[in-house]
Amino acid sequence: MKGIGTDIIEVDRIATKIQKGQGFRELVFTPLEIAYCEKQAQPYESYAARFAAKEAFLKALGTGWGGSGLHFNQIEVRNDDAGKPEIHLLGDTAARMDGMRILVSLSHVKSVAMATVVIF
Repeated sequence: MKGIGTDIIEVDRIATKIQKGQGFRELVFTPLEIAYCEKQAQPYESYAARFAAKEAFLKALGTGWGGSGLHFNQIEVRNDDAGKPEIHLLGDTAARMDGMRILVSLSHVKSVAMATVVIF
């Protein structure tokens, strides 16, 4: 195992940032993630869970957002056919992290979302 990371975030914090309309959503989330979240009954819970997964991934790397040099919108959370979340890396981030196996678990309720990531 190379690293493990966990993050928890308040759903309202993400909702407020997205509602300001200053590009936060497009800076942090991929078009696929935006489409998925917008189809959900509670989209801000889904956005928050994905944000937590990205933070947890960076913590598992041991860098956090500021020290990684990676882009949030190149860390994508997708669901497989059974609904299981998976992290897919895109662009420069994928090239830098080639060969890693990444596991992710998401959870959310009305007020908070959390994620745990394990990297092998």
